[in-house]
Amino acid sequence: MRLSLAAREKVFAAALLTPSLLFVAVFAFYPILYSVYLSLHRIVLGLPSLGRPFIGLDNYRQLLGDGIALHSLLNTLVFVFTTTFFEILLGLVIALVIHQRFRGRGMVRAAILVPWAIPTVVSSQMWRFLFNDKYGLLNYALFRSDTGAYIAWLAHPATAFGAIVVADVWKTSSFAGLLILAGLQLIPDELYHAAKIDGASPWQRFRKITLPLIKPAVLIALLFRTMDAFRVFDLVFVMTQGGPADSTNVLQFYGYKKIFAEGMMGYGSTISVFVFIISLIISLFYIRVMGMRLFREG
Repeated sequence: MRLSLAAREKVFAAALLTPSLLFVAVFAFYPILYSVYLSLHRIVLGLPSLGRPFIGLDNYRQLLGDGIALHSLLNTLVFVFTTTFFEILLGLVIALVIHQRFRGRGMVRAAILVPWAIPTVVSSQMWRFLFNDKYGLLNYALFRSDTGAYIAWLAHPATAFGAIVVADVWKTSSFAGLLILAGLQLIPDELYHAAKIDGASPWQRFRKITLPLIKPAVLIALLFRTMDAFRVFDLVFVMTQGGPADSTNVLQFYGYKKIFAEGMMGYGSTISVFVFIISLIISLFYIRVMGMRLFREG
């Protein structure tokens, strides 16, 4: 039986998509489902005699009554919204600058992307050295070595939290800028020429043309950065280890400590599932509210 051209195209498309779907199923869906399974059981590493008793939602009830977990959730939310705000703001500035035509623009674009290209562990270690109270460059620049004065940036709760925010914003603002730049390059130059002929000022052109037309790109950058900020782990692990006094203890790092330091596999998996649910809800909120608003405006 000979297949029609349309049927052969469907078979060919399915053959191309099947490996990708299998990859996503194995490396994305299965870990999520297995984490949910673990969160419904009491599993303690090092005590195999306890087995894996099914306890239903007991881990989730324990999580909602865990003061350290709730404090870590507050730290995570503050970190997410603070870093996302500054990354989108600075990313917009970066995109507007590198979108202009000037000599050496290609080199500037490449230089701006360097922080994003550096592995997070490497950049975290670099910022840890910069914020060091004894030999850090920041204290040396502010106080000089002969004064004897210094600030223990990573030993005080407020400054330690600010340090991880600065490190994250420095690294990922260029990524947000790259996404927004893609939106800027889709705007026809004729719109700006027409607005300039009509007497529109640079601010009016930005507010009436640029900002409305880059909203989809900003939404994409916002989604990516929000979900990525909720998964922050290596930055905290390298710079502060969750201290001092749990001031930088985020949910992902708290879950890591529960699993690998205390051996509570079930409870640690519950924290991971909780982080996934929160990030999913916020992402759906962005898509639902901001996406529908963009659709209506379009």
